[in-house]
Amino acid sequence: MPNPSIKDEELYRKLKDEGNSSEKAARIANAAARDGREKLGERGGDAERYEDRTVDELRDRAKELGIEGTSKLKKAELIDRLRNH
Repeated sequence: MPNPSIKDEELYRKLKDEGNSSEKAARIANAAARDGREKLGERGGDAERYEDRTVDELRDRAKELGIEGTSKLKKAELIDRLRNH
């Protein structure tokens, strides 16, 4: 049964299927419904994409976040750890 407080149920379900929390999925889905999905991506800051960073930069970021055991990880593994932390 659809939740009446969710304004974009399709996006909400997709986000939940990707592993996002109910709260985060609802916040994103409702913002997308309010502002349009295209506008939603434009709102972010100027953070550099993980793929564009060096392995050393990724390791530094992992250290900032308290993620341990990254010294032998490959770039893709570091990115995965950072995104799923």
